[in-house]
Amino acid sequence: MTSNELFHIMEQHIATMITMIFGSFIAGSSPEGSASVAYPIFTLYLGIEPDSARNFAFAIQSIGMTSATIFILNKKLSYEKNYVKYVTLGGILGLIIGTYYIVPFIQPKLAKLSFVSIWLSFGMILYYLKFKGITNVKDKIVVFRIQDIAILLFLGVIGGFISSVFGTGINIFSFCFIVIYYGLDEKIAAKSSIIIMTIETIIGFFLHAVIIKDFSTSTYHMWLSCIPIVIFFAPLGTFILSKISNKIFSNFLYIIFLIQYLGAIYVIRPGLYLSLLSVLVISTSCILFYYIYQNRRIDKY
Repeated sequence: MTSNELFHIMEQHIATMITMIFGSFIAGSSPEGSASVAYPIFTLYLGIEPDSARNFAFAIQSIGMTSATIFILNKKLSYEKNYVKYVTLGGILGLIIGTYYIVPFIQPKLAKLSFVSIWLSFGMILYYLKFKGITNVKDKIVVFRIQDIAILLFLGVIGGFISSVFGTGINIFSFCFIVIYYGLDEKIAAKSSIIIMTIETIIGFFLHAVIIKDFSTSTYHMWLSCIPIVIFFAPLGTFILSKISNKIFSNFLYIIFLIQYLGAIYVIRPGLYLSLLSVLVISTSCILFYYIYQNRRIDKY
């Protein structure tokens, strides 16, 4: 920034920088990537093209989420190693396939509304389970079998598809399943998902900046402007995550999912068709998540 006299670009990206204060903090303190905040604001409010918003998400998360991951590893905070390993492997494959064969056919508004509807339904099921007094206390997948490798690889592939569109998604998608099906502690699952998204986002950044070469100058300037923000607020979020109780963290998740959904509704202003689709996605996802819970793994230590 100094050698190229680029500090003036920060004046052009004040709104972007403010968005990333919240986005990076959430990325470091929850299973949501910063793109879950940035993508809808950028595309639907700031008028940034979806492809640029996605590329920016990969680029900025390669800084912010890497910082959060370094904090996790440096402080030796607990995470689920098998979850990280196999979901990441599947995610790399899904990201590459999705980038070339799914992204060109996606309608941004439809995809984003479906995205937030699914996570809202997960929050509803999680709240229901907490209300019933059902808590997750496992700090790892207790009995890890061959079939679990297949399950986690599949989760990774689907999550990679989602990330190829939004620049995030594999973290929260796999988090939902891991918490409900395996009963993994939410805070441990969240830290694991941060590491997964870190690896995914670095590969996504490399894919678009070096191989596809669709990383624009304006996106590059947004990235430079926001680096000082995310390199502080993402690990700060992880630090807060390590200090709060499971109950507070769960309440924090409910609020994120609700605000994310309401914010998308406010910005998209869906008509009858999209509104009905959202209700259908929420209802179907609730049924699916509850079915997963009913058939969850009940391995004991």
